[in-house]
Amino acid sequence: MPQNTFNQQKKDILSKTDKSSKGNWDKKISKLCKKINSLENYYTTSSCSGRVVLMVDKEKKERGLFVRVYHDLISWNSIKKDLNDIIEDKKLRNKLIKFKLDPCILHVACRDIDNAKKLCDYARKAGWKRSGIIGFSGKNARVMVELNSTEKFEFPIIRDGKVLVDDIFLKIIVKESNKKLKKGWKKISDFGNLLK
Repeated sequence: MPQNTFNQQKKDILSKTDKSSKGNWDKKISKLCKKINSLENYYTTSSCSGRVVLMVDKEKKERGLFVRVYHDLISWNSIKKDLNDIIEDKKLRNKLIKFKLDPCILHVACRDIDNAKKLCDYARKAGWKRSGIIGFSGKNARVMVELNSTEKFEFPIIRDGKVLVDDIFLKIIVKESNKKLKKGWKKISDFGNLLK
């Protein structure tokens, strides 16, 4: 891609306000994003350091599916309270609700294919195993990469107004979720340390 075109796109994207559902920078990944954005051949277009969500199970994405979102470690008490609140909500009573742990993810625009490959190599070395090129539209176009870690799981947790797991299992879920979130945050740090 011509240098001036890429530079202008980078400037335009980085000057825009945050349009994420969270509404602000995710602190656990912002240092890595700043480091990538400081490099001449890259800029980030979206990011998440990992999260837990309680959401309505639907085939198609649409507004209002996320019932609760946690961007930090979760506690048994808060999840238990939120599950009880969902059961009491008449609008959600007949919905299937999923528990979902999403891994850290980054979308990065790269100046060219060589820089995209280099960034994916760094990500994989840091443990972001599901990383690769997702968009490439020819010789003079930017290359988009998606960098993904693997710490995730999801399953139904509420159906017909009833929690599908007991308290013992819920405590295991909380412990495993927090372990996976911490593992993902370490990978964010490791990735940043590899970038030059």
